[in-house]
Amino acid sequence: AVARQRSPLVYKLSIGFLIGMMFLSTLVRVYALQLTFGPTGIARPLSGLLGLSMNGRAYTEIVVILGLLHYLIPISALTLLGTLQNINPRLTEAAQALGAPRWRAHLTITVPLSVPGLLSAFLICFTLCLSAFVVPLILGKGKVLFVSNLIYSRFSEIANYTRGSAVSIIMLVMSLSIIYCVTRLVQARWGPA
Repeated sequence: AVARQRSPLVYKLSIGFLIGMMFLSTLVRVYALQLTFGPTGIARPLSGLLGLSMNGRAYTEIVVILGLLHYLIPISALTLLGTLQNINPRLTEAAQALGAPRWRAHLTITVPLSVPGLLSAFLICFTLCLSAFVVPLILGKGKVLFVSNLIYSRFSEIANYTRGSAVSIIMLVMSLSIIYCVTRLVQARWGPA
């Protein structure tokens, strides 16, 4: 919607909102979500509607996922904005003129043409999720453990430096290999960026 916005004022306000969300402190976001989904928050009735206990693991995982989404959506939206703006809107209009519904034109024209941008947004968000520390620490309440939290506990709480080093090296090798494989896949399919 932002990439195809015709009003310059709405476009600038949308970009400003995304940039403002990106520079908002992580701690402010996390504590705002904790208050929203906490025992006195406005989202408390939502847990009752879904049948989730506020002290249950599923509820905690959902809150951590929402915290990560709140952190990563502005970054991925700004990453995808340039890709979507470079796609000619006449292509989807032509598909709709030939009888394709709007959703089908989007899935068959816009999505395949924006795959390199989608993969770039995926890689950025993947690396940020790997290093996520504050969101699972505060919102996860010790029930949701990310690799960065595991490394922290090995180094600081248990003082097991060899295992902490081993976990961090394994995480580094795995993340670099995933990034390398995705990059090679993009280069093989769409050529060098």
